[in-house]
Amino acid sequence: MEGMSEPENVSTMPDWEQRFRAPRVSLPDWAEDAPDRSLFVSNATGTYELYAWDRAGGQQRQVTDRPNGTTDGVLTPDGEAIWWFSDTDGDEFGVWMRQPFGGGEDEPAAPGLAPSYPAGLAIGRDGSAVIGRSTDEDGTTIHLVPAPGSGEAVEIYRHRESAGVGDLSHDGTLIALEHTEHGDAMHSALRVVRPDGSTVAELDDTEGGTKELGLAVLGFAPVAGDPRLLVGHQRRGRWELMIWDPVAGTETALPVDLPGDVGAEWYPDGSALLIEHSFEARSELWRYEPGAAEPVRVESPAGTVSGATARPDGTVEYLWSSAAQPPVVRSTSGAVVLDPPGAKAPASVAVEDAWVEGPGGRIHALVQKPAGDGPFPTVFEIHGGPTWHDSDAFASGPAAWVDHGFAVVRVNYRGSTGYGRAWTDALKHRVGLIELEDIAAVRDWSVKTGLADPQRLVLAGGSWGGYLTLLGLGTQPDAWALGLAAVPVADYVTAYHDEMEALKAMDRTLLGGTPEEVPERFEASSPLTYVDAVRAPVYISAGVNDPRCPIRQVENYVDRLAARGAVHEVYRYDAGHGSLVVEERIKQVRLELEFTLKHLGGGDVLGA
Repeated sequence: MEGMSEPENVSTMPDWEQRFRAPRVSLPDWAEDAPDRSLFVSNATGTYELYAWDRAGGQQRQVTDRPNGTTDGVLTPDGEAIWWFSDTDGDEFGVWMRQPFGGGEDEPAAPGLAPSYPAGLAIGRDGSAVIGRSTDEDGTTIHLVPAPGSGEAVEIYRHRESAGVGDLSHDGTLIALEHTEHGDAMHSALRVVRPDGSTVAELDDTEGGTKELGLAVLGFAPVAGDPRLLVGHQRRGRWELMIWDPVAGTETALPVDLPGDVGAEWYPDGSALLIEHSFEARSELWRYEPGAAEPVRVESPAGTVSGATARPDGTVEYLWSSAAQPPVVRSTSGAVVLDPPGAKAPASVAVEDAWVEGPGGRIHALVQKPAGDGPFPTVFEIHGGPTWHDSDAFASGPAAWVDHGFAVVRVNYRGSTGYGRAWTDALKHRVGLIELEDIAAVRDWSVKTGLADPQRLVLAGGSWGGYLTLLGLGTQPDAWALGLAAVPVADYVTAYHDEMEALKAMDRTLLGGTPEEVPERFEASSPLTYVDAVRAPVYISAGVNDPRCPIRQVENYVDRLAARGAVHEVYRYDAGHGSLVVEERIKQVRLELEFTLKHLGGGDVLGA
């Protein structure tokens, strides 16, 4: 690909390193009124950055170049400019910048707005924009920013609870907001307002916070004069679709009866919907034309579609991978849309599905095994979120463990998405403990079936998975031989006071209040409460600029480990909630491998 440098020869490196270093690209975004102008993310330089792509001429160029990387960007509808979010070393606190599509100097896109955490962005065809902001001081504020040189930004919304910009209608006369003014950060209500902030219509399935039913903005119809809004709802226990006309006050349920959860976007002419369907760790695509009896399948290989978009010519482009095969941007035309230069990532092994009866229902786990016969040393790699799920998708981390002779088990515990609303919402109040009950059930299954060596079980994860790792080491000290916690919640009370405002709202929802209001729940769910019971060696990595799992609460936990001489190592790095630098990611995996092999025994880290 012109404009992207050829990476160094990696063929002599072990497979696990090659997977991290192999050039990757995201699904390209494209300008609504200039579809040949696209924007994507790539690690071609060794750091994830934004790239502009002129499809008509084939030219590509790097848009951003920052030491800790950049991934948040959007094109203006006319394709003339790129907006990108500028924070400081991964702290997620910053401002939107604007750069001409063809290159040039960056300038503040909304010079009158102070730095904040982002809370949504929608850009109008007249050059105006709607910007959502979140700060500890103000909660959420939303501002209408006029076209450059047309005046100052005007605040049109303010509330202490979390909210965000959903979308802006094609003609710029309607703004869709998601909000949690009712106090339930897991289930949003919708409000459509005019550019002056006055309300057009409301939609609140929570009925003022009394019901756990969420709504999500999926996008206004992409046609001039069409006020219809595509909405996700949970009225039948899972994410489904409807069309809401906030002007006419009508709601139209769509006969898309698929198990699991669905999301969707409009085709560019507004004639149909492109549906992404997620169920039992796989995903697929469907096309639905309003008024039709049912959707029609859009063919894609078995695995995971982690993003899809319908093009003006009717083709669909999508980012696909499986646990065994690395990601590729495909088109329903049969073409590979965007193929980065350099060596491809080595394949890994396919996942096997495991269904285990647990205390809250049947638990789905994904298993990858090395060659040979078990029982294997086994890593339980626990996903973050918690409102997320592991899927049959390519992941370099688990593949590295398999290369070193470990089985990898990933558990879609209660709290995970993709299995219905009741499963996702089940972890309230007994936060952390419920997830660990499900992990324990799968752990017991793995030992009984001969998959896992009970003396060499590793509990590992990042973010919420890191939190569950530390909590599990303390509450199930006899079950785990070793723990690996990346960017974890370690001291829940201190984490609450130090984290970004939106996460405070989520914690209040999960635990039923603040640490002062429900101290017993925070205590029961905090790894710090159980730190003195931890027996296994524990490795912790943390970003010093992390706004989600702040460093101070990690240090509190580490100090308690050190005070009693517990076996532990800590790695601190200069970034936020993870790193966008490839070499840094490799370093962290290598340190985890070395720590594990040192304490559990195994093969040569560098030679595997």
